[in-house]
Amino acid sequence: MSVFDRYAPFVQDYIYRNHWDNLRAIQVAAADAIFNTDENVLLTASTASGKTEAAFFPIITLFSEDPPASVGCIYVGPLKALINDQFSRLTDLCAEADIPVWHWHGDVAQSHKSRLMKRPSGILQITPESLEAMLLHKHAAIPKLFGDLRFVVIDEVHSLLRGDRDGQTLCLIERLSRIAGVNPRRIGLSATIGDPEGTGEFLSLGTGRKTIIPKIEAKGSKWRISMEHFYVKDVQAAEGKEINDALPVLEEKTADAPKNADPGIGYIYEHTRGKKCLVFVNSREECETVTTTLRQYCELQHERDRFLIHHGNLSASYRETAEEVMKDESQYMTTVTTATLELGIDIGRLERAFQIDAPWTVSSFLQRMGRTGRRGQPSEMWFVMREDEPEARAMLPATIPWKLLQGISLVQLYLEEKWCEPPRLDRLPYSLLYHQTMSTLASCGELSPKALADRILRLHYFRRISQEDYKVLLRHLIKIDHIQQTEQGGLIVGLAGERVVNSFKFYGVFVESEEYTVRSESQELGTVVLPPPVGEKLAIAGHVWVVLDVDHKRHLVYCEQVKGSIPAYFGECPGDLHTKILQRMRKVLKEDKQYPYLMKNAVARLDQARYTAENSGAADTPLINLGGNMWCLLPWVGTYAFLAMERFLKIKCGDRLGLKNFDSARPYYMQFTMKVSEEDFYRIVRDEIQKPIDPLELVYPKELPLFDKYDEYLPEELVRKGFAYGVLDMDTLRETILSWLAH
Repeated sequence: MSVFDRYAPFVQDYIYRNHWDNLRAIQVAAADAIFNTDENVLLTASTASGKTEAAFFPIITLFSEDPPASVGCIYVGPLKALINDQFSRLTDLCAEADIPVWHWHGDVAQSHKSRLMKRPSGILQITPESLEAMLLHKHAAIPKLFGDLRFVVIDEVHSLLRGDRDGQTLCLIERLSRIAGVNPRRIGLSATIGDPEGTGEFLSLGTGRKTIIPKIEAKGSKWRISMEHFYVKDVQAAEGKEINDALPVLEEKTADAPKNADPGIGYIYEHTRGKKCLVFVNSREECETVTTTLRQYCELQHERDRFLIHHGNLSASYRETAEEVMKDESQYMTTVTTATLELGIDIGRLERAFQIDAPWTVSSFLQRMGRTGRRGQPSEMWFVMREDEPEARAMLPATIPWKLLQGISLVQLYLEEKWCEPPRLDRLPYSLLYHQTMSTLASCGELSPKALADRILRLHYFRRISQEDYKVLLRHLIKIDHIQQTEQGGLIVGLAGERVVNSFKFYGVFVESEEYTVRSESQELGTVVLPPPVGEKLAIAGHVWVVLDVDHKRHLVYCEQVKGSIPAYFGECPGDLHTKILQRMRKVLKEDKQYPYLMKNAVARLDQARYTAENSGAADTPLINLGGNMWCLLPWVGTYAFLAMERFLKIKCGDRLGLKNFDSARPYYMQFTMKVSEEDFYRIVRDEIQKPIDPLELVYPKELPLFDKYDEYLPEELVRKGFAYGVLDMDTLRETILSWLAH
């Protein structure tokens, strides 16, 4: 029997209605795995390849033949917007078979949730945070809600493998399964998995099943990529110079940007007119600045505003408005966005994406690239690299165009090797350990220390946590009154712990800054960190506002709109680069190769950087003399190895080297003065790296490196241990220094 014939009649009708001539390879492979085995499944295929249908066509077919007596499938999505989008798609698909589709997150009406509680059935779409809240507040109802749970589908699984959120998701599924007495199959979906086998093992933790990973031969897809470079204020890199190897602009100039425009932003302004586009940036601050500038250009040109904004600090109404407008085929608007529109939300046919500077990961590049090129059109991305022109007297590292090298490296790694970042699955998740301990106590009530330890340490995500470490944590939580010991020796949530657990922010495990809600009359604009005083201005939602009043007790800011532009600030937003990306950046500097997607200014800037690197030796040797006793170290390692190297040099080698004036541009280079010669530098670091080093020795004596959300509630020894053993990349540090000595 063919896969199509195995599908339920209403699924076959859906395929006919949508004029699909044939099933895609991912759908055939997924159906075979789901229909004919009892294993978990990891589906990896490009964006818009039909992964959602590949998973759900077999699931709802099985449900139509044997309806579950409770919720039969949980769909876990990383974003509310993605869940809202998938909700409408699945509702249409399941309507004919009378399979209910429910969604559950903070913006869903209580009446909808109440109907699910009364009639648990079908498919539930939910975020990890809302699932946490459900386990916390609906604990007694879990067996009724999920007593016949058969599948858990985790969408965009790669986005949950970046920190504690992945562990939280697996812990929640495992806790729920135990309470409900079920062992559902897990199905992961992703377009960008760097280590499918490792991810498959991770997905299967605690299930007793293996994970099937269908090998899909991807069809060659066409990309249209260009990468251009701009100095923010001054003449362009190729001014007055004929460049033969550069790519011409992908379309003719449509209009002049405003006079004196920032050339990079003016370039985006010109080439979005009459088109539907996304402009990706790497921070919320930059999102606000770029949107405000583009809107000012519209005003200067007496043109209607054609720019929208979308990021995580905006109110739901602003985000949803942008999503709806982008879905409208008749409106040619451009949305400036962060990673919030990176994932698989369907916002209609996009003609191109712009990327200002380079994203931090190959995964992000692929996700953003995949936003365009649907309905048979090639994916199209225009990189816009911007930097301040280096001063004539600038030292060597400041003359290297790091973002340009990073962008080229991301593209080349995928084109040459199909490489993508592997997930980091070897951390010591003490912050999540605190969170799941408090959540379990709050939902279950009093538990003996043994019963609590049994529930928590049997969660497979905590397999690297020792019983001794858990005792240290519990003793500390009792000491700070987050946990209280009863007269009978049991454990309950303490008074200080209740203040944490009872906050809605407890449901999430990602770090949040203390935020203030910004309002203008009845309109909620979004949230900011550290609001300015009354009378000062702030930037949010792509406009500038003057602050009328700040209610610090209720965390509210009242304002009114004014003209102008100012910087926005939402809190720190660091990025993590993988060592392989830095190594490819070094190769970009060294190799005599032109890349077919580089345009005039980018070609000239790269040629200039290569000339500087060749003459200084920057691409060949890690240690460069900047004059006198000032040195620059270019280690070409990723963020966590760079962190380890900073500490190794200061703590282990600092006295012998005579290090002073140490300054880092993480993770690209370090500058410092030292008293010894180049030869002595290599001799000293060789001596020190060959000695046994406990990673804890690279934590400063009085340092408390708070890295994850709940680290502040942990005993100091666990914070230090988690950072040393779970964050610092000691293996790459050692390999890198030994490779220096091998040359």
